[in-house]
Amino acid sequence: MINNKKIIVVLPAFNAEKTLINTLNEIPFEIVDDVILVDDFSTDKTVEVAELYGLKYVFKHDSNLGYGANQKTCYQKAIELKADIIIMLHPDYQYTPKLIESISYIIANDIYPVVLGSRILGKGALKGGMPLYKYFFNRLLTLAQNIIINQKLSEYHSGYRAFSSEVLKKINFEVNSNDFIFDNQMLMQIFMEGFEIGEITCPTKYFDEASSINLKRSIIYGIGCMIVSFEYRLHKWRIIKSKRF
Repeated sequence: MINNKKIIVVLPAFNAEKTLINTLNEIPFEIVDDVILVDDFSTDKTVEVAELYGLKYVFKHDSNLGYGANQKTCYQKAIELKADIIIMLHPDYQYTPKLIESISYIIANDIYPVVLGSRILGKGALKGGMPLYKYFFNRLLTLAQNIIINQKLSEYHSGYRAFSSEVLKKINFEVNSNDFIFDNQMLMQIFMEGFEIGEITCPTKYFDEASSINLKRSIIYGIGCMIVSFEYRLHKWRIIKSKRF
């Protein structure tokens, strides 16, 4: 607990049996109050591993609902447990949990209400083994989104995100997609409400067990990100126009 803030880590899991223990072992439980794991109908032993580890809050969807739906359940449960700071971390061990204390400090001290672990700041992505085509795709898509919505994030696609409870209660994340585009929709909602987003350099690891989407789904995701960005820009334009008249 930092500054008497209740910190909850949420793990949206899918077939994370092989990487879950490594992820859990690096979580700083001396400051983290609870860990919530939501399993999106895995076909492996993710739930069994989590329960054997001793996690108190383990939930499993009755069918595979999607990455966005998994996060919705994670955030609902964290809010129900009265978290002050909610940290979403992929349990595939691609992102190090060792940054949780630093990220929590930023939010607990009201520096930023939202923090992203960025693979792009520094040289973490390529050094960690991100495929070159994915790196190029990430940079191109991020540049386009920054221009469209007039922001300056280093990336919009990190799976390491932290929020103050105020932010999650303010935005209506339930209306977002149940698929991967959920992440981008959340960021647009956060910007729309006037919250600022901070970033912290995050080393990453790419290996066979780390989760990843294929090229086809990446392209679909990229198109979805562009659509969401243009929708945000149009909505902002309408708000400005209505205030002028």
